[in-house]
Amino acid sequence: MNISDLFFLVTNVVNVVGGSCKHHDILQEIQLAKIKEALENGELSNGQGLNQETTLKRAGDTRWSSHYRTLVSLEYMFSSILDVLDLMVKDLKLSSDQRHEAHNLLKSLQTFEFTFSLHLMISLLEITNELSQALQRKDQDIVNAMTLVIISKQRLQLMRDNGWNSLLDDISSFCAKHDIEVPNMVDTYVVPGRVRRHVDKRTVLHHFQVELFFQVIDLQLQELKSRFNEANTELLLCVACLNPSDSFYAFDKEKLIRLSKFYLKEFSEVQYSTKELDNQLETYILDMRSNTHFVNLKGIGDLAEKMVEKGKHALYPLVHKLITLVLILPVATATVERAFSAMKIMKNRLRNRMSDQFMADCLILYVEKDIFGNIDDETIMYRFQKMRPRRGSL
Repeated sequence: MNISDLFFLVTNVVNVVGGSCKHHDILQEIQLAKIKEALENGELSNGQGLNQETTLKRAGDTRWSSHYRTLVSLEYMFSSILDVLDLMVKDLKLSSDQRHEAHNLLKSLQTFEFTFSLHLMISLLEITNELSQALQRKDQDIVNAMTLVIISKQRLQLMRDNGWNSLLDDISSFCAKHDIEVPNMVDTYVVPGRVRRHVDKRTVLHHFQVELFFQVIDLQLQELKSRFNEANTELLLCVACLNPSDSFYAFDKEKLIRLSKFYLKEFSEVQYSTKELDNQLETYILDMRSNTHFVNLKGIGDLAEKMVEKGKHALYPLVHKLITLVLILPVATATVERAFSAMKIMKNRLRNRMSDQFMADCLILYVEKDIFGNIDDETIMYRFQKMRPRRGSL
């Protein structure tokens, strides 16, 4: 089983077990009974915030932290999910297709391959969970996010070097608890469904350690290094120096000068000199920190608006150009990802022929719903009434 098969199987489990209100209620009842039994036996601790009622969580398309929560909830409710699937297999009121699907899921979940992939991905996503949440925030703290990138790389490398034995021990303990057969690591690995005489001569240990454990971690490290290479990291750290929060605490003149060198066409030596930008930055930061109008700004966008409002963009044209370039920097932020995800919601099968302008208007309302939620109905009706002469009055 590869990782894509794991997430496909998990999605099917969520759809089959959590998609029905009846099966969802049965799952909750079974899980509650198991928690009570564990508390009575002293296997679980009782206290505020512990052993709260949980359910299977559906993962989102653009939020990796939601995938982590889905896998964790599946591991936590694993035995209860098996019980629900077993009841579905025996339920004659269900169609044969539904019982067959439940049987296949039950069989797939009770394999060492699934258990290994499940625990491997939980361990990986646990390492990058804080980074994922930091990158999903709208008010991104780039400096701390870059620190989390470095820490995530270090933890992944440590897991690759020293984490095999502890992961295998956890998986073996989980398998023993749920009566899942653990293969002998020195045996020849056979792909399920293949004829034994046609298999490659590799051991079970080689398959799980080299072809899954090492390979998945290496791919994760490679992806982090590709997305956050030295040039990208330096660019983002330089961008963070424009953040006006805490009285421009992150301001660093040298880094902002380096930032201008990323835009050679806009800051060419023919038009501007480094000394000119250096001098303008010195005056700019003293002005900003002493001006009460720039005290409580939250982000670079607020800074740009306030500079135009107070006419500072004309006084510091080079700094304003830097801010403008940063604001249009095509960084794949969570906001951009959510906008693309919203397109699937706005332009669906029933509204497939909507015009680009109408779709853009709907997307603005959906993406910026926090802003439009503060506009009362009376204002909207008044605006609609004034757009053109109408027979009736709203």
